[in-house]
Amino acid sequence: MKTSANARANGPAGPFYRRWIDRFAAIDDGNILRVAFFVMLAGTAAVLFVDYRELTASAVASPAMPLAPILPPALDGPDARPMPAITADPQVLRQPLQIELGSGGLLHLTGTIDPGAAGRFADEIAARGEYVTRVVLDSPGGSVGDALTMADLIHDRGLATQVEAGALCASSCPIIFAAGKTRRASPEAAIGVHQIYAATMAGAAPPGANATALAMSDAQSLTARIITGLSRSGVDPALWLHALETPPQRLYYLSPSEMLGLNLVTTMLQN
Repeated sequence: MKTSANARANGPAGPFYRRWIDRFAAIDDGNILRVAFFVMLAGTAAVLFVDYRELTASAVASPAMPLAPILPPALDGPDARPMPAITADPQVLRQPLQIELGSGGLLHLTGTIDPGAAGRFADEIAARGEYVTRVVLDSPGGSVGDALTMADLIHDRGLATQVEAGALCASSCPIIFAAGKTRRASPEAAIGVHQIYAATMAGAAPPGANATALAMSDAQSLTARIITGLSRSGVDPALWLHALETPPQRLYYLSPSEMLGLNLVTTMLQN
């Protein structure tokens, strides 16, 4: 192998090979690892969504809705964190997202992120002007598209986010939480992630379209938007690997050390 490489480097095309060898050698190891990480992430996302039809066979949902957004059990396994104690009423969490203004510039978002929640959220922010400074979350997740739109608005406005002790922020909710300029959470907060799926049903696909291919395309586009949102806030995109590895029927609950290590949380609240 070495003799072959030397022959190419010293032959007629030697300058070409030497130039590319020098360029490759000059690449920082960190950049190589980052490129490899994102290639692996994109590949993992594609594989995970190939079998989406098995998940959607008995469900009709809006695009990119989690399979079971309401309090799914923790991921099984010796290294998995059990579900922290959740004090919110499950019946309240099942209701469409409620948006309530509190004192001190707090805006409370409670319940499932239903399709259209992003529009109501934008209207509330527009109506309250500069009064709102922090968004307090207690949600099992829901529409990923709405969550991404809400995250964009939170980032653009420079709002802070918060998850309190006993509160839940699961599935697509961490996308919103991660958009905060500063992000505060209690060690007793239940922050969890799992896979999403693009519910592009065969009946809704254009004539002649491949429903599976469309679902994979949607899923990969959503994953790219999620990774972009995490990165712009300084959150380690490795966070989403936990989501990609966790079935929709389970949740991967982040430990306080993981929240801090991934820079998902900038300040850990004291109980």
